[in-house]
Amino acid sequence: MAVKDSLVVKVLPKGQITLPKSVREELGIEEGDVLILEKKEGRIELKKAKTIKDFYGFLKGKKSVSRREMDEAIKEAVKEREKGSS
Repeated sequence: MAVKDSLVVKVLPKGQITLPKSVREELGIEEGDVLILEKKEGRIELKKAKTIKDFYGFLKGKKSVSRREMDEAIKEAVKEREKGSS
């Protein structure tokens, strides 16, 4: 259901929502994609994560990660993405 440029979605029992197909198609969101949820002044904003820069700040207060660990995590993410697209 559309209200102006907004869409209304229902929150399911475990806090899940379904992004309408038209939104997924317009923004190129596919199964397995990572979305960034930001809280802003009493509202939430979702955006598709595109680069490693989108994750800046998520590990504040955590132990640092080595370049090798980052490379391994990237390789694993690529494998998962390829597995999901086949």
